[in-house]
Amino acid sequence: MIDTPAIATTAEQPTAVIHLTIPRSEIQKEMGPAHQELFAALAAQSITPTGPWFSHHFRMDPATFDFEVGVPVSSPVKPTGRVAGSRLPASRVARTVYRGGYEGLGNAWGELESWMKGAGLKAAPELWEIYAAGPESGSDPSGWRTELNRPIAE
Repeated sequence: MIDTPAIATTAEQPTAVIHLTIPRSEIQKEMGPAHQELFAALAAQSITPTGPWFSHHFRMDPATFDFEVGVPVSSPVKPTGRVAGSRLPASRVARTVYRGGYEGLGNAWGELESWMKGAGLKAAPELWEIYAAGPESGSDPSGWRTELNRPIAE
């Protein structure tokens, strides 16, 4: 179940990321280690994230995920290992919040896509999820919150 979607305008946000192109089936195996590697690199550089971590998908392909695991930062990250600097773009987006376990994200995106179509909005190829509250906030998935952002094609 998602909150009522709305249109928002985002500002460009500097980020530190790890870019992954992996089979869709590998997502659960790859996300945790990428998250740990990213935060270890930031800690080694004394960089504090300015917001929650996210995944920024560049295109939606049924078989392959091409995306960045990242976090917003206030100062540039020095490239190290797989960690590099990037950005979340300034964009006009359809936005909602999904509340629940990560296994429900596919359905949540489907609800947002349906809302966009009903509103006469065309989705751009990319999207991003911001993990506002997840397993680190408690073991009950009903308290987890993921912000869904889908840029609108102009």
